[in-house]
Formats: sequence, structure tokens, C-alpha cells
Amino acid sequence: MPKMTKYQLEHFGDKVKRRLNPLIDEQELLVKQFTTEATDKASKKLAIKIGAQKIIDALKLAEDNLAKAQSTARSFFEKKATTKEMKEDLTYNMSRSDEDEDITVEECEKQIRTWAKSLAEREIEKRPEGKQLAKLKEIKRSALDTIMESEAPADLIETLNKHMTKFLGISWHEQPKAIEHK
Repeated sequence: MPKMTKYQLEHFGDKVKRRLNPLIDEQELLVKQFTTEATDKASKKLAIKIGAQKIIDALKLAEDNLAKAQSTARSFFEKKATTKEMKEDLTYNMSRSDEDEDITVEECEKQIRTWAKSLAEREIEKRPEGKQLAKLKEIKRSALDTIMESEAPADLIETLNKHMTKFLGISWHEQPKAIEHK
């Protein structure tokens, strides 16, 4: 029995990807919608559950107070700069040199959201959409494994056709649609 060439293996692998990637992409979009919703809900609950919400609220209040104080300071110095020379020497940058070490509300919320997304993704895997996505990925992996483990193209085509028909209800043999002539 002749061995398959590298090009035959690539062709079969590409065909599996052409057939399954659109199905996987479509399912991933559906799952992303649910993941986003679940992440939003989970992040709020998680922040409260672990006690981060109190810290975030206090930090938000402090940031708001800082912003108000900075705005007041800017207005004060703008009004006091009455001469041209004073206005030219006026600086607005009130940031500190160690600004990278500041912890902001945005960073805290981002961290909570990251943790919540992980929790939400695990929950989505239990939903029908998540289960469907996992099945599609498994079918793709199995088909690609079959290709790499196969020795003869004829046997491989038969195996992949059974695989696609059984799990996806589609034939391995793609038939192009006829062009309508007017």
C-alpha cells in the first residue's frame, strides 16, 4: 500500500479545516455572546463576594476627589497666572513620576472581570452552546488525527466521509452548487 505524500496530508488537513472551521467560528460567536453576559453578571457578584467592591468604591471616591482637587488646582493656577511670563511658565502636568505604580478603579475592575470571565467560561461549557462548541472542536481534532494516522488515501476518504456524516450530517465529498443561468 503506498504511503501518502506530504501534499496529500496537507490537502486532507486543509479540507477538514475548511469544513469545520466555519462551524466552529459560528459556534464560538454564539458562545462569546453568552460569555460576555455571564462575565458581566459574574464580575459584579464576584467583586461583592470577595470584598473587592468596597475597595473599588473607596478607590473610585478617592479618584473622583483627586480629579476634583486637580481641576480646582488647575483653575486656581490659571486664574493666578496674570502676566504673559507667568502663563508661559504654567505647567499642567500634576502626575507623579511613579505613576505606573498607581492602582486605579479601572485596573481593579479589569482584574475582577478577568477572574469572572474564567468562571463564566466554565459555566458556558455546561450550556448547550458550549457543549456544541466542544463537540465541534473534538470532531475536528479527531478528523485531523485520523489524517495523520492514515496510510492510504482511499481508506482515509472513506473514514472521513463516515466521520463527517455520522457527527455532522454532511458528506466529505463536497458537491459545488450549480450556477443559475438567466
